[in-house]
Amino acid sequence: MKRHIRLAVLLLFLLSSFLLPTPPTLSQRAPNVEQRVNALLAQMTLEEKLGQLQQLDGEGNGNFRPEHPDLVRKGLLGSTLGVRGAQRTNQLQRVAMTESRLKIPVLFGFDVIHGYRTIFPIPLAEASSFDPSLAERSAAVAAQEANNVGLRWTFAPMVDIARDPRWGRITEGAGEDPFLGAAFARARVRGFQGDNYGAPDKVLACAKHWVAYGDAEGGRDYDTTDLSENTLREIYFPPFKAAVDAGVGTLMSSFNAINGVPASANAFTLTKVLRQEWKFDGFVVSDYTSVRELINHGIAANEEDAAAAALNAGVDMEMVSRSYNMFGPKLLQQKRLSQATIDEAVRRILRIKFRLGLFDRPYTEEAREPNALLRPESIRLAREIAGRSMVLLKNDRETLPLNKNLSSIAVIGPLADERRAPLGWWAGDGKEENTVTPLAGIKAKVSAQTKVVYAKGCEIQGDSTAGFQEAVNLAKASDVAVVFVGESHEWAGEAASRSTLELPGRQMELVQAIQATGKPTIVVLVNGRPLSIGWIVNNVPSILESWMGGSESGNAIADILFGDVNPGAKLPVTYPRTVGQVPIYYNHMNTGRPPEAENRYTSKYIDSPWTPLFPFGYGLSYTTFKISNLQLSAPRIAANGKLTVSVEVENTGKRAGDEVVQLYIRDLVATMTRPVKELKGFQRVSLQPGEKRRVEFALSHEHLGFWNREMRYVVEPGEFRVMVGANSVDTIEAKFEVTN
Repeated sequence: MKRHIRLAVLLLFLLSSFLLPTPPTLSQRAPNVEQRVNALLAQMTLEEKLGQLQQLDGEGNGNFRPEHPDLVRKGLLGSTLGVRGAQRTNQLQRVAMTESRLKIPVLFGFDVIHGYRTIFPIPLAEASSFDPSLAERSAAVAAQEANNVGLRWTFAPMVDIARDPRWGRITEGAGEDPFLGAAFARARVRGFQGDNYGAPDKVLACAKHWVAYGDAEGGRDYDTTDLSENTLREIYFPPFKAAVDAGVGTLMSSFNAINGVPASANAFTLTKVLRQEWKFDGFVVSDYTSVRELINHGIAANEEDAAAAALNAGVDMEMVSRSYNMFGPKLLQQKRLSQATIDEAVRRILRIKFRLGLFDRPYTEEAREPNALLRPESIRLAREIAGRSMVLLKNDRETLPLNKNLSSIAVIGPLADERRAPLGWWAGDGKEENTVTPLAGIKAKVSAQTKVVYAKGCEIQGDSTAGFQEAVNLAKASDVAVVFVGESHEWAGEAASRSTLELPGRQMELVQAIQATGKPTIVVLVNGRPLSIGWIVNNVPSILESWMGGSESGNAIADILFGDVNPGAKLPVTYPRTVGQVPIYYNHMNTGRPPEAENRYTSKYIDSPWTPLFPFGYGLSYTTFKISNLQLSAPRIAANGKLTVSVEVENTGKRAGDEVVQLYIRDLVATMTRPVKELKGFQRVSLQPGEKRRVEFALSHEHLGFWNREMRYVVEPGEFRVMVGANSVDTIEAKFEVTN
C-alpha cells in the first residue's frame, strides 16, 4: 500500500511540473544573475510586474500597514519604506516567500542617513573632517545596524551640492564643492555597500537626489532649478558620477524641475546621462510621491499622464503614490507605455534583489538584533568622528582649551542640555536617551573640584527673556561661560528652508548678555547650516562650530573644550556675513569687473563687504602650521600628462595637531569662463610639534579639463595657476603650462 502511495505522489509531482509555471527556485539555479532575472521575468503577469515597481510606506513606528500582507501575497508590492525590525520584516517577508505565487522577496528600505541607532554627525559635519575614510567607517556601522533590524536598503548618501545655506537640506550633504562632494560620495557608498551589498553587514545604497536639488530657487525646498548643462556637468553631476563609479546600486530622482522638466520625468538625466553615458545598471526610485507631483509641475494632466511620463523617462520604482500600479495596464493598452519599458524597469529591480541575495537569504536572524545596536566600538567611533568634524572658528588669546581644574564653569544656553537637536533631522532610529548632551559631557570631563552650573537662558525659538538674569548671575559667579546656541532639529533638514540665517529667537541677545558680564565667553554652535553670526565673531573670543554631532556630541565637544582633542576640521561650505550675500561660494566665476575696494563700479555691495565671514576650507587649531616650499615636478606638461605638486607642512606650535592641506587650480585663459579657483586635492596631515612633512598631490587630465561649449570634456593648452594652503584664501602659488 505504501509503495502505491509513493508512486502516486511521484506521478503527481511530475505532472505538476508540466502543468504549473516553472518555480522561481529553478530560475535561481541559473549560472548568473541576468539569466535568473530573465527566467523569472518570463513567468510574471503584468500585475506582478507592476507590483515590483511599487514601494509603499509603513507606519511611523516601523510596523507594516494592514494592507501590506495581502498586497505582497498577490505580488502587488515589491518594496516598503520605513518597515523595520527583524521580527516585523521577517513576518512580511514570510508572506512573500511562502504565500505569493512567484516567491519574490520584499526589499525593505529606510532613511539611514548618518546612523541607524548609533547616530553620527550630520553629513555636512563629517565633510568638515576633510577625511572621507571617517564617512566610510560611519556608513559601515550604520549598514551593520540597519541590516540587523531587517533593512536591506538605505536612501543615502545624499550627494547634492548646496551653495545656498537657506536650504535646510544642506545639512545632509558634503557642502558646496564637487571635488569634496565626490570624495565623500565614494566613501559613503563604499561604507554602506562594501564590495558586496548582499553581505550580512551591508546594505544597498541610494545616491540622491538626482539631480540639482540643492540649487532650488530662493533656497526653498522642492522649488525649481534653472541652470546650464555646463553647470550641471561641472558642479552637480560629479558626486553622482563618483557614486555610480563606486558601484552604487540605486539612485533617487529629485523633487525639483530642471530647466522646465521635472527630475522624475527627465529623460536627459535619467536615460541619456545615467544609462547611456554612465552605463548605470541599477534602478531609479522616485522621491516620495514625486511621480504624482508631476501633475502639480504642470507636465501631466492626471496620474495616467504622470505614470507614462515618469516610467518612459526612466524612473523604475514609484515611492508611495500608485500611478504605475493603477494605470499601467491602461497605458500599455493605449500604447503610451511599451511592454519593453515595463520589463526593463522590472529587470533592473529584480537584478538588484538577486545581487542583494534576497532570494537566497530573505530573512534576518532575529536573535542578532539586540546585540547589533549601540556597540561599544560604534559609540567610540561616533565620538571620534564628532571630534574630528568640529571646526574651531575663533580662539583669541588662547581662550581654549580650558583647564579641567577650573573652580567653576557656567554652562548656558537652550542647546546646552538638549538631547534631540544633536541627532539632526534624519535621526534614523536614534533615541534621545542615548544622546550625551554638552552639559553631561562637560560634567564628566572636569575634575571633582570643579563646580559646573547650568542655566537655559531662553528657548531655541520664542521671545521670552525670563531666563536671562539667572544665566547672567551664574556667568558672573563663574570663571568662564560656555554658551550653546543654534538651531533645533526641526530647523535644519527637509522642509526647513529659512529666509534669514540669524540665530532663532532671543539667542543672540542671550550671548550679548553673557558677553557683557566681562567673563571669558565661549560660544558653541549647534546647527545644521552656516549662520550669520557677525556680532559673535566681532565680540566673543572663542567660537566652536560643533554642528549637530550625533549621539556622542556632548562628549566630543568636551574633548575639544578641554584639549583632549585638538580641532582640525575645516568648513566645507562658505559662511556668509549676511543672507543678502547668498548664494556665496568660493569657486565662483570671475566677472569683467572683479571687486575693487576703491572702485564703485565693480562687482560688490555698497552696504557690506563682498567677502565671506569665513571662507571655504577655513578652520583653526590649538597649534599653528606653516605651509611652504611649493614645488612642481615640471614647468609644463602635455594635456594627457601628469604633474606632481608638493609642499612642506610644518607644525610650528607646541601641540600635536592636524592640518588639512588644500590644493586649488585656476585655468587662466580658456574658451569658457573658468572659476577663480577649484579644489583638486586635499590631505589631512597629523604632525607632532616641530615635525615637518612634504605632502604631494598629482594633477592630471581629470583635474585640468572642463566641459566646453559643445559639451565635450577637454583639456585646453595654456597657463594654469596652482594654489596650496590651509583654506581657499590663504595660499601660496606657482604656475605651470599645459601644452598640446
